[in-house]
Amino acid sequence: MIIKNVNVYGEDQQFTPGEIYIENGLFAENASADEVIDGEGCYAIPGLIDIHFHGCMGHDFCDGTHEAIKAIAEHEASIGVTSICPATMTLPIEELEDILSTAASYDNASGAHLVGVNMEGPFISFSKKGAQNEKYIIPCEESVYRRFQNAANGLVKFIAVAPEMCDTKDFIHAVKDEVTVSLAHTNADYDAAKAAYDNGASHAVHLYNAMPAFTHRAPGVIGAARDTKNCMVELICDGVHIHPSVVRATFEMFGSDRIVMISDSMRATGMPDGRYTLGGLEVDVTGNRAVLVSDGALAGSATNLMDCLRTAVKEMDIPLEKAVACTTINPAKALKIEDKYGSISNGKIANLVLLDKDLNLKKVIING
Repeated sequence: MIIKNVNVYGEDQQFTPGEIYIENGLFAENASADEVIDGEGCYAIPGLIDIHFHGCMGHDFCDGTHEAIKAIAEHEASIGVTSICPATMTLPIEELEDILSTAASYDNASGAHLVGVNMEGPFISFSKKGAQNEKYIIPCEESVYRRFQNAANGLVKFIAVAPEMCDTKDFIHAVKDEVTVSLAHTNADYDAAKAAYDNGASHAVHLYNAMPAFTHRAPGVIGAARDTKNCMVELICDGVHIHPSVVRATFEMFGSDRIVMISDSMRATGMPDGRYTLGGLEVDVTGNRAVLVSDGALAGSATNLMDCLRTAVKEMDIPLEKAVACTTINPAKALKIEDKYGSISNGKIANLVLLDKDLNLKKVIING
C-alpha cells in the first residue's frame, strides 16, 4: 500500500509532505503499488493510544466480557484510537482477577489493539477516592499485585498506589522492574510523593485530579512529579477536568515529552445524556460532564481521546505537533511498546490516522 499526498508526522515530531509505504502490515521503506491512496493533503499521524479510560458506547472494561472489550475496541478504532490500555476501578480482588483473566484471553480480532491494563485501584486513599468505591480500597500488597498480574498473564502495565496508605517502599522495590508504579487518588504531600518517586514510581495518574492542589508552599504530588525527571504524567484535556490555562502551564512545566493525554472516558462516551454507572456507582452525564449522583464529584469523562486532542489544539492553544506526540509516541513510551507502536517508522505496526486541515477524521488504518 502507498499513501501519497499527505503531510507525514515524523519521528522529529514535525509534518513533512510525502508518502507512506506499508508492506505486510508494517510501515516500510518501499511497497508494491497494488493499492494507492490519495491522502488529499491530509495530516498523516500514528494511530492514537489511550492508556487510561474505562469504556464507551454503553460498555465498560470492568464488565469483564469479551463482548464488552470488542465493542469498546471497535468504537475506539472508529474514532482513530488504534491501541488501548483500559483502566480498572476499585472492586473486590476476585472480581478484578476475573476481569483481568478475561482481558488476557481476548483475541484482538478486530478494532483497536488491547496492549495493556492500567490498574487505577484498589491501592488508593479514602480521602481522594473520587468515583472509586471505598468499600474495596485496600493497602498495597505485593501478593495481591501478583494475583492481578498472574490473572492478566502480564498484561498489567500500570499499578497505582497512594503512598500515605501504607509503606510503599518495599512494594515499589519489589515490582518496579516489571510494571510501572503510578501515584493516583492520593492525598500524599510533596515529601511522601517524592519518596515514592525516588524509590522507583514513575507515573502520575490524571494530574491535578484526585490529588492535593499544587500551591506555592505545598506542591504535593504535582511538584514531586515535576521534580522527578523520568516521571510521565497523564492529562485529561476534555475541557472539563482542567482549565485551559493550567493545561498550557503544565506543558511549560513538564515539557511535551513527559505528558500523556488520556480520555478517562466512561461507558456514556458516544451515548446520549442520561444516568450510567462507573465502578458500580451511579453517574449522571450531561454533554461531556459526568458526575456522581451521590456527591457531584467528577466521574471520568464522556469525551474520547481524539476529541481531547482536538480540544487541546483548538481551545487550549496546544500546537498540533505537541498534541500528537502526547497521544501517540508518549503513551507508547509509557507502555514500553515504542518499538512497535507510536510513530510512522519503518518496521512498526502500520496503525495510521488521516485528518483533514480541520482535524476531521478521514481514514483509519490498522495493521495496514
